[in-house]
Amino acid sequence: MSVDFILGMNAKLYQGANDAALAELTEVGNVKDLTVSLSAGEADVTTRSNSGWRATAPTLRECELNFKMQWKPSDTVFAAIKTAFLTSATICLACLTDAKDAAGASGPHGNFAITKFDRSEALEESISVDVTVKMSKYIAWVDIAGA
Repeated sequence: MSVDFILGMNAKLYQGANDAALAELTEVGNVKDLTVSLSAGEADVTTRSNSGWRATAPTLRECELNFKMQWKPSDTVFAAIKTAFLTSATICLACLTDAKDAAGASGPHGNFAITKFDRSEALEESISVDVTVKMSKYIAWVDIAGA
């Protein structure tokens, strides 16, 4: 039976030092509900010869990741993200649809700035943090070939 979908629980987030190669990145286990937002700016390229229709061309692309982590000071990746936020540094991330060595894994790889680090202290939940990171250096779009 062929699988026509990919479950979110099988997706992976990897982290490492700035400009790290994919093979050097380590998996981030302390992540929940990650969203990858890709967008592009727009340029108005309308001309009079376009029969009264506005014409648009994409310009600069953006990549933003939003995810939730448990507040775990002993977790080295949590500590790296917190430190990067507090020091205005960047970290290398790859957000893939599967393991980094799995055929068909796909997603952005680059250096990211942490732009949001919101702590949530719900009464009946563990303390967590909502993180937003924005790409500051594009390295590659990962597409692992295979079966």
